[in-house]
Amino acid sequence: MNDVVGTEGGKLAHATLENADYVPGRRSFFKYRDLGVTRATGGKMRAQVTSATQGMGEPTGWHYHVCEQQFVYMLKGWVDLEFEDGTKVRLKPGESLMIPGGMRHNETGTADELELLEVSVPSEMKTVTCDPPAGKK
Repeated sequence: MNDVVGTEGGKLAHATLENADYVPGRRSFFKYRDLGVTRATGGKMRAQVTSATQGMGEPTGWHYHVCEQQFVYMLKGWVDLEFEDGTKVRLKPGESLMIPGGMRHNETGTADELELLEVSVPSEMKTVTCDPPAGKK
């Protein structure tokens, strides 16, 4: 388990390759490494590293997340996303996205290998399948 040191204002979390646990996640084709932020913040925020060693076979389908916000920083590979406002993004290494909670989007493709940092506020981030925006599939 991650090293966590308590203080009055929260806890310090130090995640290493040796102590960060893999946890279940939203997608079966990704691996999720918990960085101990959920526990350290009492659920106010979550941070994890998501990785894959094979490309996504088909789009995830339109969905949104029940949260305040989701932040994604691409470390390796790429992911293609489409948003309800018509924006299409190929997120590449060194790039980031802040996705407001409730914004419909669809992940349409990934590199064969990828690694990204994902942060959500609060830590619990439900995924809701939804209809595509008008004129989208």
